[in-house]
Amino acid sequence: MNRLFFRFFLLVMLSITVATGAIYLAISALFGDPLEDIARRQAAAQIFLLEQYVDQAPADEWLARLNKVREVSKVNLELMPLGAARAAVPARLRAALERGEVVLDAPHKAFYRRVDLTGNSYIGSDAEVIHAQDLPIDVGLALRMEAVRYVIVALALLIPIAWWSRAHWRALQHLSGVAEQVGQGQLSARASLKPSASIYPLAERMNDMAARIAALLSAQESLLHSVSHELRTPIARLAFGLELLRAKAADAALEERIAAMEGDCAELDALVGELLGMIRLDQPQALAKAPFALGPALEACIAGLGRPVEARIAADLGMVDADRRLLLRAFDNLLRNAAKYTERRIAVQARRVGGWIEISVEDDGPGIPEAERARVFEPFYRLDRSRDRASGGFGLGLSIAHKALAGHGGSIRVAQAALGGACLTLVLPG
Repeated sequence: MNRLFFRFFLLVMLSITVATGAIYLAISALFGDPLEDIARRQAAAQIFLLEQYVDQAPADEWLARLNKVREVSKVNLELMPLGAARAAVPARLRAALERGEVVLDAPHKAFYRRVDLTGNSYIGSDAEVIHAQDLPIDVGLALRMEAVRYVIVALALLIPIAWWSRAHWRALQHLSGVAEQVGQGQLSARASLKPSASIYPLAERMNDMAARIAALLSAQESLLHSVSHELRTPIARLAFGLELLRAKAADAALEERIAAMEGDCAELDALVGELLGMIRLDQPQALAKAPFALGPALEACIAGLGRPVEARIAADLGMVDADRRLLLRAFDNLLRNAAKYTERRIAVQARRVGGWIEISVEDDGPGIPEAERARVFEPFYRLDRSRDRASGGFGLGLSIAHKALAGHGGSIRVAQAALGGACLTLVLPG
């Protein structure tokens, strides 16, 4: 948010700077250089003396009056040939010099003007130019005056913009905080802005959106929770009925069929349990965090897998503040997922990397295609080769692991394993 308003401030300042340059160029093109106009006003007294006193003298007194002005003025007035003056003035001003106009040279605090165009002042006067030097011209003062003018204009624009931006920024900060709370699962958070606020309609839309999301999630959770609990009752009745039927069965084929049906009931019961677990994971407040030693807990999970695992558990893992049950369940889901698809080898590595803990599980199985790596964490999503009952499961294991890590501020990465199969890595704040 701060970056947004910093960029806005830079854009405003850049716009004012560009506008200042454009104004200066436009005035220069239409009315002449403003700095030259200021310099001409500063040299107005010397130009007045020349035009109203020296030039008004009779022909035989012109030089005498010029000498009198030289005596009383601090300005150095010299006569120079017209050809030298032409070479001294810029090409764009030579026509004005030829017409007998005063040509200012503000940077050098001087001006040029022909004595006359007819030679009446004295013999050869039409071929000479008055060169006035050391004029009281202060270009720096002119620049400061222009700078003050544009600073006043800039302040007149920036003060109302800053006032408006401050109110807008505070409203956006409030809205950003509410959005962050909603994103963290606090769906009861609402934006409270005055109707006069410029983003009040946006805040109302966000409140409506948060209310609809909360209602949808509540309805979904209620539905799943109710369905899951309601399913367990008929499942339990079916299991009980199958037990009674087994007791009366005398045919081996019938007993085998009953065993298969009991397996189906157990699978349904497990699915209901997974669904309830998914519901609980959607509630961040349900996490029961407490410090525990991570290394021994991971080793216990590996031992419970019941098959050889190449484990490299770093000794410096130390204690972590997390929900032990959920975190170990996520790790166990990755282990069992690797066990389903491995050919011979499973490798586990746990280490600290900066302020994070990385726990990777690799196998030498067929791996996960890159195009499907993002989807394996979706509930009930299974790769085509794993849809059979023996190895496919319900497609909830990786989804549960992903939600468990997200609740702890971590994530899961999927990559190609060095063993040739899939490599799933749990990343957890340390």
